Amino acid sequence: MEHMAVLTNGNALKNMPIQRKLMVMMLLISGTVLLLTCLAFIAFEYQAFRQNLTRNVETLGQIIAANSTAALAFDNQDDATEILSSLKVETHIVAAAIYNADGTLFATYPRGLSVTEFPSSIGADGVSFAGGYLLDLAAIEQGGNRRLGTLYLKSDLLALYQRIGLYSLIAAAMTAVSFLVAYVLSRLVQPQISAPLLSLVKAAKAVAEQRDYSVRAQKHGADEFGLLTDAFNQMLTQIERQDREVSESRERLHAIIDTAAEGIITIDEFGSIESFNAAAIQIFGYERDEVLGQNVKMLMPMRYASHHDMYLTNFLVTGQRKIIGTGREVAGLRKDGTAFPMDLAVVEVHLNGKRKFSGFVRDITERKQAEGKLKSQLGQLDLLQRITRAIGERQRLQSIYQVVLRSLEDNLPIDFGCVCLFDAADKKFTVACVGPRSAHLAAQMELSEQARVTIDENGLSRCAAGELVYEPHIDAIPLPFSRRIAAAGLHSLVAAPLVAEGKVFGVLIAARNTADSFSSSDCEFLRQLSEHVALAAHNAQLYNSLQETYEDLRQSQQTILQQERLRALGQMASGVAHDINNAISPIALYTESLLEREPNLSERARNYLVTIQRAIEDVAQTVSRMREFYRPREPQLTLAKIDLSTLIQQVVELTRVRWRDLPQERGVMIELKTEFAARLPLVMGAEHEIRDALTNLIFNAVDAMPQGGTLTVRVYPVIQPPGGEVTPNEQVWLEVSDTGSGMSEEIRNRCLEPFFTTKGERGTGLGLAMVYGMVQRHSAELQIDSTLGKGTTMRLVFPAIPVTVAVAEQSLATHSSLQPMSLLIVDDDPLIIESLRDILQRDGHRVVAANGGQAGIDAFVAARQSDATFDAVITDLGMPYVDGRRVAAAVKHASSSTPVILLTGWGKRLMAENEVPLHVDRVLNKPPRINEIRHALADLVPSARSHLSS
Repeated sequence: MEHMAVLTNGNALKNMPIQRKLMVMMLLISGTVLLLTCLAFIAFEYQAFRQNLTRNVETLGQIIAANSTAALAFDNQDDATEILSSLKVETHIVAAAIYNADGTLFATYPRGLSVTEFPSSIGADGVSFAGGYLLDLAAIEQGGNRRLGTLYLKSDLLALYQRIGLYSLIAAAMTAVSFLVAYVLSRLVQPQISAPLLSLVKAAKAVAEQRDYSVRAQKHGADEFGLLTDAFNQMLTQIERQDREVSESRERLHAIIDTAAEGIITIDEFGSIESFNAAAIQIFGYERDEVLGQNVKMLMPMRYASHHDMYLTNFLVTGQRKIIGTGREVAGLRKDGTAFPMDLAVVEVHLNGKRKFSGFVRDITERKQAEGKLKSQLGQLDLLQRITRAIGERQRLQSIYQVVLRSLEDNLPIDFGCVCLFDAADKKFTVACVGPRSAHLAAQMELSEQARVTIDENGLSRCAAGELVYEPHIDAIPLPFSRRIAAAGLHSLVAAPLVAEGKVFGVLIAARNTADSFSSSDCEFLRQLSEHVALAAHNAQLYNSLQETYEDLRQSQQTILQQERLRALGQMASGVAHDINNAISPIALYTESLLEREPNLSERARNYLVTIQRAIEDVAQTVSRMREFYRPREPQLTLAKIDLSTLIQQVVELTRVRWRDLPQERGVMIELKTEFAARLPLVMGAEHEIRDALTNLIFNAVDAMPQGGTLTVRVYPVIQPPGGEVTPNEQVWLEVSDTGSGMSEEIRNRCLEPFFTTKGERGTGLGLAMVYGMVQRHSAELQIDSTLGKGTTMRLVFPAIPVTVAVAEQSLATHSSLQPMSLLIVDDDPLIIESLRDILQRDGHRVVAANGGQAGIDAFVAARQSDATFDAVITDLGMPYVDGRRVAAAVKHASSSTPVILLTGWGKRLMAENEVPLHVDRVLNKPPRINEIRHALADLVPSARSHLSS
């Protein structure tokens, strides 16, 4: 019963000793198995017995039904009753009845049984269990197909119940015996299991209660319990070793804590001090016995006590992990009552299951002092940087000194400051600059600017030698300079020398009212500052010297640049002369041909052609002269007598479009006036150059009057000689005046510079430069009168010539009759080829034209092979692939006697620079002139020369 109670009580089984628990488990298992076996056997017997009983009753019913057929057929109730009475041998049949075909009760068994014991209606045939009985309904048939009635049998189940009872009794007996056997066997077997477990439990209990890790459990076998015992013993060995190591670590930790540089204080959750290491003793000045058990608030000033209580309360309420934090700067309180700065970090720790707090304290007094010094040095460094930047932006020495002294007075600060310059020859310092706030003290000490102080009698020789001098007590120095400073209330002084290139050129003086008030960092700062000031002052001196040198260099560069611009213009003109001359060559040839061969031209047309021819010549001359601005007049310049009045009329006609037509298109009116003297002397000059200069002056005058005005061109002698004779020193003035905007003094001074222009992109800056070049080549003079807003007068002054002086005129014959020749023209410009061919063919020559150098060589060689030679070859110089030099060389190689004439826009330059190519017999300049070509052919072709002479 006890075991059954255990089985129904789970908690009792959990708390039961292992031996009894094993006993209960064995009994429970064996009993359960046996009980299940018996139940299965009884259930099997119950089912089998019911099936046998059902077959027996069904068989019995079939027999009784077969025997009752006749009784029902003959309606013999007695026979039926007797047949049923035979059932008395079947004791388990408690009731039986025969029903006729309509279901009426016909006969019953046993006799005397009440009719109510039988069912009033018959159901379906078959066997069934109902009400604790077995019922059988069997059909009574005749012949197998005629139903006469129904047999009803009712059998009790007493035999079944008796059989089941017997089997249950046997099962109970077997179960009791099994429990007994199981109990005996479990008592014998369970120690094999419980003994190792009890040994482990005993060892674990000893370890838990006594913390004795040397105990070992006894091993009882090599089964799983043996392995468990070995594992448990190994675990104990490891725990023993770890416990030993932990003990050693704890001892080392205590040693480390005691020797730590930081103070370590442990308090409980109420603020009581539990541990206090040696560093904390040294920091706070307490002994351990004086602080252990005391509240930690004794180690902090009163202003921090409330904060401590608040933090501690907050932790206890909210469970916050970090109380104060890491590295927080607070104040501590020593035993002697003095406060000091410290770093404090307080964190929560758990010791022996209790919450405690460890505080790590570090005295940062020295660090705070070092930070103060560092902050001061950084401030001085920043001041030095700002002063350096400020003086770096200045180039005047006085400005540099003022910035330095003002910065020192505002930021260092100082009570007096000045800069003195050193004169090594006189051995004196001269005050160069005094600080703005030091002016009143300087006047009191007679150290205003330009004051002089000798170095010998005042002990300043060390400064002159480049040494920084610091006097913490000026009043203790018996020297005139020191007494003068001390009398003004200054008691400490620093003198920092200014050194440049190894030489002292000055000294920076800083003084304060308080004695011994300059620290070592202040002195170092002033030394570094003096180096920067010296460098800036030296650079300023170098800069000023450099500025002067640069100004001189700039003036020289301007002169050289003007010459280089002129030279560049000449070089540029050489490059474009070829293209310009090629472009105007056909115009020049056709114009000259018309003037020569068309006698029926109207006077107006002839004048137009003459103007065109003159303009072409001027263009050619202008291009050739552009490179001559920078050169003096060439000795070979041909001068002739010129009547300026006639020249002016030509220029006025040539520029009419510019001063009349174009302005009128814009609705602007420019009135041109010409004034000529009644009797005007002649001048010597190159007509085309003077014409170009006058054209440029008229163009400039027109540009100066964008809204219209009056343009006046006048020419007159400066002296009208009496008696009709011209004196040798008489001059002719040619003036071009306008009523335009005029020029300022600055523009008037620069207007003759090449490339200088006030017209923006419309101007080249070459017009007046060309005029000036012409004036220089003619030994003339250019005068400019201009008033801003009132107009400008440009005056050309030429020396007049006596009327007795005659200049021989040389001209080429306008027409010469030449022997017809066979000529080869080589050029890469179709227009020049066409115009030359037309002109020469009109003179009766046979002309072959070749487009390009290689085509010319091929044509000449082909003519030689066919015995049709050329009398002369006219070729251009600049042509692609094969130029005129190679053409001339090929012609001379094939026929050395054939003359070669080089017709090029670079002709004048080649002849002037003596660079006529080899194999060339004559060089003619573009644009070509007909008479020049004729005379060249006459000179070079013998047959033409003989014909011309004849």
